[in-house]
Amino acid sequence: MNKKLFVLLIALMSLSLLGIVFVQGYWISNAYRTKNDQFTINAKQVLLSVAKEIKLRETEAYYQLYIPYVDSIQVPDNVSFTELAYKYQNKATNETYIFTDGILEQDYKLSAGLIDADADSIQFKKLTNRKTKTVISEGIDGISKPGTVVESFSRMKDYEQKQFESFVSNVTALTPIYKRVNVNEVTELIDDELIGRGLNSKFEFAVYSHNIETKVRSKNFKYDEGSTYVVPLFDTENETNYELYVNFSEKEKLVLNSILGMAILSLVFTAVIILAYSSAISQIYKQRQISQIKSDFINNMTHEFKTPIATINLALDSLKNPKVKDNKEFLDRYLGMIREENKRMHAQVENVLQISKLEKNELDLSKERVSLQEVVEEAISHVSLIVEDRGGYIKTHYGALQSAVLANESHLSNVIVNLLDNAIKYSEDEPKIDIYSENVKNSVILKIRDQGMGMTKLVQKKIFEKFYREHTGDIHNIKGHGLGLAYVKRILDDHDAEIYVESEKGKGSTFIIKLHLIS
Repeated sequence: MNKKLFVLLIALMSLSLLGIVFVQGYWISNAYRTKNDQFTINAKQVLLSVAKEIKLRETEAYYQLYIPYVDSIQVPDNVSFTELAYKYQNKATNETYIFTDGILEQDYKLSAGLIDADADSIQFKKLTNRKTKTVISEGIDGISKPGTVVESFSRMKDYEQKQFESFVSNVTALTPIYKRVNVNEVTELIDDELIGRGLNSKFEFAVYSHNIETKVRSKNFKYDEGSTYVVPLFDTENETNYELYVNFSEKEKLVLNSILGMAILSLVFTAVIILAYSSAISQIYKQRQISQIKSDFINNMTHEFKTPIATINLALDSLKNPKVKDNKEFLDRYLGMIREENKRMHAQVENVLQISKLEKNELDLSKERVSLQEVVEEAISHVSLIVEDRGGYIKTHYGALQSAVLANESHLSNVIVNLLDNAIKYSEDEPKIDIYSENVKNSVILKIRDQGMGMTKLVQKKIFEKFYREHTGDIHNIKGHGLGLAYVKRILDDHDAEIYVESEKGKGSTFIIKLHLIS
């Protein structure tokens, strides 16, 4: 896939995922605000209903005391009568209809002693409503005969009650609040209203007078701006002396619980999408890297095999020459070249197969007690001629008093040879290699230090990956396929050993192996 297209695809997918996360967050936030506003509306309605009921109960209690006295008074202080009349004549039936609607107004003065001994008398009006219908019909003899029917005759109590409410509010304004309402009454009313509206919340309340808390309060009331609601209590047309504060301590819990189920499902699904997306991007990126690395590997492998194959072909062609057939020295030389090049190709193929077997856990390594120092000496013998040919050296500094480990001698030797071969290949001048050993607690530490090209921190993190090679402008300037150190890492992992690298660009590298000692 084209790199620009790959980056564009990742960018679009990431943008889409961020959009989904933003929408989910917005939905949850909006749902929370909606539920919070709904709770506020319900709480306000509860408090308004409670305040209205408290006032109504107080007024009704006083009103019931006065009704018997109002009905028992016979002589009013003043009486007035207002009547409206309307006449209608039906020519078809020769009947005349007269409708009347009258109001009888009687003024009384009642003592206010039942409520407050110091209060003035009540100026009270009794209103009585009377409706009549009179029908005047002309008989055969020409004499009109009127007939009157009383449609209704009733007391107008609503008006009286309004008068009484005004009076009661004036009288009770001087009465202490704890005598007008008690804690149990308020608690009961709030409980009933909450149950009626389907709200299951704990609450605390207090009655305030001019922003000062009164005795009418629940034990644990605390003012909290976010969860405390206020309504006027015993409000009148002139002013409101008292306010009812109610704190719903479980407001946040109730609001959250109302959206918790859908919010959790939404978050879970979003998390699954994010994880799946991250995994997919990671896999795509790794596959792209592997594809790139394999392409480099094929190019390198082709180049590496091309040289030995060409050398073998040339040697075979030379062997066909009659002069060479009769010359034993040339014959041995060309046969040796064919053998060495064949070994080279076989070694590379074997490395690939061994790595494959290690990854599939098919390589069964038998282990026995071996001396790490002896293994190192054997590995040095394999590369000593190459080092000497280039004018370099390999020096050993054995500081470990114990070096017996449980290992597969052949594969452990290959590990050391690979590390020495790397030290030789990445030394631009003559290879200078020092090998150190030391004991640390129950382990033996082996250090292989060179004075070669060194490597950056980024390269140090990747050198044990299969097929990885540092790019240096010309990809074939140093022979190899990026298999040696991957093989080293897998073999040491199988031996429960550890390997590290310390390096600085231009100052060489040190490979450190840590193996467990056996007694």
